[in-house]
Amino acid sequence: MFKKFTNGCVKLVQKFLPDAFVFCIILTIIVFIAAIPVTGMNPIEVANAWGSGVWGLLLFSMQMALVLVLGSALANAPAIKKVIVVLAGVPKKPVSAIAFVTIVAAICNFINWGFGLIIGALLAKEVAKKVKGVDYRLIIAAAYSGFVIWHSGISGSIPLGLTSLGADGAVANTGGVVTEVVPTSATIFAPWNLIMIVVVVVVVAVINAWMHPEPKNVISIDPKLLTEEKIEYPKPSTPAEKLENSMILSYIVVLLGAVYLVYYFINAGSILNALSLNIVNLIFLVLGIAFHKTPIGYVRAITEAASSAGGIILQFPFYAGIQGIMTTAGATGVSLAGAISTAFVSISTPRTFPVLCYLAAGVVNFFVPSGGGQWAVQGPIMMPAGLQLGVSPAVTAMGIAWGDAWTNMLQPFWALPALGIAGLGARDIMGYCAIVLIVSGIITALGFLFLVPLFA
Repeated sequence: MFKKFTNGCVKLVQKFLPDAFVFCIILTIIVFIAAIPVTGMNPIEVANAWGSGVWGLLLFSMQMALVLVLGSALANAPAIKKVIVVLAGVPKKPVSAIAFVTIVAAICNFINWGFGLIIGALLAKEVAKKVKGVDYRLIIAAAYSGFVIWHSGISGSIPLGLTSLGADGAVANTGGVVTEVVPTSATIFAPWNLIMIVVVVVVVAVINAWMHPEPKNVISIDPKLLTEEKIEYPKPSTPAEKLENSMILSYIVVLLGAVYLVYYFINAGSILNALSLNIVNLIFLVLGIAFHKTPIGYVRAITEAASSAGGIILQFPFYAGIQGIMTTAGATGVSLAGAISTAFVSISTPRTFPVLCYLAAGVVNFFVPSGGGQWAVQGPIMMPAGLQLGVSPAVTAMGIAWGDAWTNMLQPFWALPALGIAGLGARDIMGYCAIVLIVSGIITALGFLFLVPLFA
């Protein structure tokens, strides 16, 4: 029965889910139309809101592109690739391979979402070479399913945003009600958050393994098609080429970065309380240079990784435009995002507010699939409401963060890098991800309803 349901979801998604960019355009049209009756704006005013917002996420777009590119470059370092080959030899059967890839990808996504997306896809490809009879679509979907917990991890833009009070920090995105930093020990590393992560990852790994098709329905791939050509570069001969291949130059930069990071964390007093999006990116930059050893080696890795950021570059302006429409208030004084969030707040109690905040974030994420963008939309509405109900800022913020990550299982935007590595389309994996959406949604909603009150 379960596999029949899974097969039905896969066929449905393959038939109706468009390309990620087309999906983005359709969302723009839906938001445009919905904003007119809800906000009282006329079409020209809505168009103006869209155009005014198109370039509103440039800073954040660059940060997100760097998260992806720096994480990708590190994942493609020779030493890291050797680890991937070793890891790929662990599972021996298709079912265990699916569960193994899910867990490893989730761990990597907890560390850094860009790193996790790439490591997960590379590991899935390597496992597909070694484990006979594994379904290629499902193992790539399993790699992407680890992304469901990314925003509760240490590269999550919402919990990291609360660690500062700057223009993009706690005060700006909470309606001014949060005037002190919220450390990651109260968000990412809170006991209830870590428990939910473990439960979600374990259950999703089991569900993914359970979805593996019967042998007659497996779609596998010839391992020869997954073999990458090794590019042989000539030995450096000219002074310029020797400089490009100088490990000394690379390790001067590594030393400089390491000294700064040590100094930064010593002055911060606690690693848990000092992580920010920029610091996470700097750590991966320094590690990437160290693992690639030479300046030209890292240049080549970054150049290759940059192609995976194409989706961010193309689609972020459109999602920023959607955000512009959703956050602009019309003559009624109500914005579309505000109306969605307020509808959930209006039926909330102190006990139900975190889970309703999570569900609201899941809905908004379809239209603003950027953690930072969503935080800018929902933070000023949800944070004051949460405080009024007696819910801690950390819990409210993590409700938004979990909701943002949850519906990415049906939002193809963030799957683009993994799909590019795998050579698949969104339709190939999103049917499986729809099952992950349902299962992880139930677990997380129950967690916010029953687990969080025990700790928060």
